[in-house]
Amino acid sequence: MIRLVSLLCAALFLAGCQSTPRSVPPPAPPPGQQVPGLFTPPPASSPASYRDLPGWQGAPLAASLEAFRRTCDRFSRRAWDAPLSRNAAWAGTAEDWAPACASLSTPLDDAAARRVFESLFVPVEIIDPEGKPRFTGYFEPMYEARRSPEPGFTEPVLALPSDFVANGDSPLQRLPNGTTRPYPPRAEITSNVSAPVIAWAHPSDVFFLQVQGSGRLVFPDGHTMRAAYAAHNGQPFKSVANWLIETGRITRGEGSMQGIRAWMDRASPDEVRQAMNINPRFVFFQSLPEGDAALGPNGAHNVPLTPLGSMAVDPSFHALGVPMFVQTTAPGLGGAWSGLLIAQDTGGAIKGPVRGDIYFGTGFDAGQRAGTMNAQGRLWVLLPRKVAERLYHTLGARPVAALETAPGMG
Repeated sequence: MIRLVSLLCAALFLAGCQSTPRSVPPPAPPPGQQVPGLFTPPPASSPASYRDLPGWQGAPLAASLEAFRRTCDRFSRRAWDAPLSRNAAWAGTAEDWAPACASLSTPLDDAAARRVFESLFVPVEIIDPEGKPRFTGYFEPMYEARRSPEPGFTEPVLALPSDFVANGDSPLQRLPNGTTRPYPPRAEITSNVSAPVIAWAHPSDVFFLQVQGSGRLVFPDGHTMRAAYAAHNGQPFKSVANWLIETGRITRGEGSMQGIRAWMDRASPDEVRQAMNINPRFVFFQSLPEGDAALGPNGAHNVPLTPLGSMAVDPSFHALGVPMFVQTTAPGLGGAWSGLLIAQDTGGAIKGPVRGDIYFGTGFDAGQRAGTMNAQGRLWVLLPRKVAERLYHTLGARPVAALETAPGMG
């Protein structure tokens, strides 16, 4: 699933690797020599100690451990020397993460898990050169749906149309004469629906289903379906909330999911359609069984998301699967908050090195909490010591051995 946004900023907008056989490892480079092209450093980073992480000693780790174990399963399916990310090769290879995965594979209480993290991982603070750190929240909504249109359930949830041609982030539409063009914007898609319909729901619910990128649809007979992200139309997203504010339809204080939904409920169908069409980006879904109701939808890392254990990040800067310690604030988090999250998802509006979208869970309460998140904060990646050592060597920083690794350990 490619996450397509976060709430307060967002309502404002509209997010696997195949197993490969383990190969024979090449000879290791001489001590101190870097693997060419592998450990290019992040845009800006700073060596850190666990003493630098606000709230580290009291941060709950159960959810993040559960999320990390799912990530380790993904790592185990990769070639040993495969970088976690081509864009963030500084995060190392699957082999580099194997010792940490093995040490955290069994159930541990928070104190024991903290000791393992402190002994095997080194924190590195990621700095946003533009000074625009931002953390938001998202969730998996649950909406009533119908199998055919009826009053109140008039908006289709569309699957991929037959004329859709995948082309990375720039999908094409195949025309009847065999030529192609960029896939059209939302207004054209909704004015002439030709794609398969997997369900019908309230227009505002379908809009926010697209905002979140996935959700669960509940039918009158009690059957629940997952509407999972399939693809988007490649058009740029534009802020519906900003347009509503600029045109005087809502106040800036109403620019949240709740405020936009309230406006949609009192506006005419034509006004709602006009507002939705301000954002030309459109999301198509696929119908999947609900499966384990306790698990979240699959994120871009192709593992189920864990409430307050998973986060969406910008893959231009970060590798999926990496543990990240975040310090931020939100009413839905009880005010000031620090916690360990695993990068397991991405999003069209999640852009920047210190930009995260925290996954809150499924349903109404999770949505209410996620809707309060829109704050600055700080972000540290936790890297295996071997990876951090190479990174610091590349940066010309202090060697890892000289760092305080944890309270009471240095």
